[in-house]
Amino acid sequence: MKILLGSGGIRTEERRNLFFRLMKENFEGCKKVIFIPYASGDYDEYTSSVKEMFNDLEFEIIGIHQCENPLAELENMEGIYVGGGNTFSLVKKLHENKLLEIIRKKVLNDGVPYAGVSAGANVACPTMQTTNDMPIDLVPSFETFDIVPFQINPHYHPGGIWWKENEELNEHFGETRKRRIEEFHNYNDTPVIGLYEGSFLRCDEEGVELLGNKAAIIIKGSEIKTISPEMKINYDLSAR
Repeated sequence: MKILLGSGGIRTEERRNLFFRLMKENFEGCKKVIFIPYASGDYDEYTSSVKEMFNDLEFEIIGIHQCENPLAELENMEGIYVGGGNTFSLVKKLHENKLLEIIRKKVLNDGVPYAGVSAGANVACPTMQTTNDMPIDLVPSFETFDIVPFQINPHYHPGGIWWKENEELNEHFGETRKRRIEEFHNYNDTPVIGLYEGSFLRCDEEGVELLGNKAAIIIKGSEIKTISPEMKINYDLSAR
């Protein structure tokens, strides 16, 4: 099992280099990787930009929307990459095209490498319920791939927000991510990993390794624990 899940926020050279290295390692030996662009409004443009971004790597990107028979293509594909964008739009199309079960099977049973960033990381979880996105599409269910047993909150930050106007910093007194995840835990017991920008989770049969940046371990009824890069954890989010 090879699963790579990222938050995004790779706008520095160091983070981009890490991202490309991890993607190359995750899809090592793959010649063709199917790309799922459903989180974006323009599938062709998004797929073209991803192809260009990975042009120097050793695998070819195939947009799933360009396949005549997506289910058949998935059966033969050597890797799966799900891009970021709006999680509601992504999940709606995954359900409409009946992709949940086949991708779950390919990753967990057949060992096909999977990578997902932002929304693509959200849908690796049991549900999409810890996304930050606006509900611009009506999903038939919150169910997602369930290939990892915890939830992810991408683009996590630990506190309130300050914003800048005319060189003046102003505090925004809106809800924090901590508060939003507490609301999730009012109705759900599943633990959550809050991924800071530039963070990646590398998952295999033995457990999970955090790379790139920090992450918050948020377990219902417990204090939030911040872990550092290179930390290895079990799938119940305990240290190993």
